[in-house]
Amino acid sequence: MSARVVPDDVVGRAAAVEVLRAGGIVALPTDTVYGIAVALQTSGGIERLFHAKRRPPDKGVMLLLDDVAQAATIGVMGAAATALADAFWPGGLTVIVSRWPEVALPAALTAGAPTIGLRVPDHEAPRALARSVGPLPTTSANVSGLPEARDAAEIVDQLGDALELVLDGGPAHGGPASTVVDCSGARPVVLREGAIPTSRVARILDAAGVTHELRSRQRPAGRR
Repeated sequence: MSARVVPDDVVGRAAAVEVLRAGGIVALPTDTVYGIAVALQTSGGIERLFHAKRRPPDKGVMLLLDDVAQAATIGVMGAAATALADAFWPGGLTVIVSRWPEVALPAALTAGAPTIGLRVPDHEAPRALARSVGPLPTTSANVSGLPEARDAAEIVDQLGDALELVLDGGPAHGGPASTVVDCSGARPVVLREGAIPTSRVARILDAAGVTHELRSRQRPAGRR
């Protein structure tokens, strides 16, 4: 049975929260492309995301969050991650940080790594759902190898049978993917340059007194 499509409004988001709490998968708009998400506490939920995308679980899945405070409950927000989050969240920044060892996370979420990717998107829908349900494991709404779905109709065409609900927020905003900065080590490293140039990341780190070597200009990369 194909996914139910509802408007991205107060009523639609309430329905999405019910689906997530019941263990279902929801497609939702973000500030770039549509994503598919599941509640973090859902048993086998991460595996269901991979199955929906027909993608092997060879990479971790990042968490979309409501705010910086929620990030601190999952990962170690050191000086670099905190400075960058304060400057660029909500927005096109993903930080990779060390997981709190006492916080139990599904092994499939991080592909076995001791780190986790965190982002607060500049869109109220994922933040509202994360506020109600908790950090949301989220990946792009498309079958692996196919273009990212641009609207609700394309999501249903590609993934409809694997989802319970689609929040229809109109055409995807598009634009560059988030910049990914690994803040888990002694010095921050830009893993992917996207919406935020490396030069801006470097300026924020300089202002925060964080040692880094982010001087080289990197080529923008596609979404992951």
